[in-house]
Amino acid sequence: MAVLTIKNVYKRYDDTEKKLGKKKEKRPYAVKDLSFTCPDKSFVGILGPSGCGKSTTLRMIAGLEKITDGDMFIDDVRINDLLPKDRNIGLAFEDYALYPPLTVYDNLAFNLRAKKTPEQLVKQAIDKIAPLMRVEELLTMRPNALSGGQKQRVNIARAIIRQPGLLLLDEPLSHLDGKMRQTLRHEIKRMHREIECTTIIVTHDQIEAMSIADIIVIMKNAELQQMGTPMEVYDHPVNEFVAGFIGEPPMNLLKSTIAKTQDGFFFTFENSDLRVRVPAKYSGAIKDGMNLTCGVRPMDVHITDDKTLPPAPVAIYENFGDERRVSVRVGEGLLNLTTAEDIHYDPEDIIRLAFDENKTHLFDAQTGDAIRV
Repeated sequence: MAVLTIKNVYKRYDDTEKKLGKKKEKRPYAVKDLSFTCPDKSFVGILGPSGCGKSTTLRMIAGLEKITDGDMFIDDVRINDLLPKDRNIGLAFEDYALYPPLTVYDNLAFNLRAKKTPEQLVKQAIDKIAPLMRVEELLTMRPNALSGGQKQRVNIARAIIRQPGLLLLDEPLSHLDGKMRQTLRHEIKRMHREIECTTIIVTHDQIEAMSIADIIVIMKNAELQQMGTPMEVYDHPVNEFVAGFIGEPPMNLLKSTIAKTQDGFFFTFENSDLRVRVPAKYSGAIKDGMNLTCGVRPMDVHITDDKTLPPAPVAIYENFGDERRVSVRVGEGLLNLTTAEDIHYDPEDIIRLAFDENKTHLFDAQTGDAIRV
């Protein structure tokens, strides 16, 4: 198998200076000072918005992009200058890139035949991989007769038929519809368990990363933001970006001022009567009048009949069948909550809100970093 180690990697696509008006400036880094390790047999998701550097990182691992600075290792071998064919990797892009004139069988066999693998061994490999990716009934068909999901299964099967130490998946589900994405997510997870190959998937879909990966690497603006298990990044985001990016619907992030009363500290919000008690665990990190950002997930806000709480007019109501989403105006922003209760609200209906106070998060108002205790 394989352990991938990335140490202080930088990537700038054009190291020459470019003209910007009358000035000359160097292009910004596409990847900046990136370091992380993928343990053997792990499933790692590189997650972030478009343009954050995640696909560039994958292409550097694959050897399709040259590293500007830093080092990459597979096990103890430095791979910076190795050709892609010498890295023992399998790669599946979001575009299926199958050979149209060839059958599925011949597409799967192509790389093995290029390496002069005996035909008997080619057949043995296909007989093993085809059932794994559930493409055995497609072997005589050509790509133009396949659905998108079938093409992606063949694409991934072609990547793993060489039994690589490291499997790289570049947004493999982005072209599929919602139902097929869910189905193929399950297939990829099952495939990973069976082949026990260190796997990296690049995606901008946080649900995809949370459901498939054992470890998530979150990037923004070319830099690493946080690395951890899905629940670590969900329950303990290191900054506002991670808090708002992970979770569906995303965490509420509300600008707040701390108010100290005889009953303790409270979050208060400009132009709103809403007040939320600050958990005692934060008492050593806050003070009266302090400005910060209060974070709370929609499922940790509840509708209550407690008439002692201030009224909150409904701004938006959405019914998703298995859950309802309600938004109320808090100052200039919206506070979103989810509920499983089968109840309908119209705009301007009055509700009252209770918070799971111990699940609130605090973020520095200037830096956006989480306030730890």
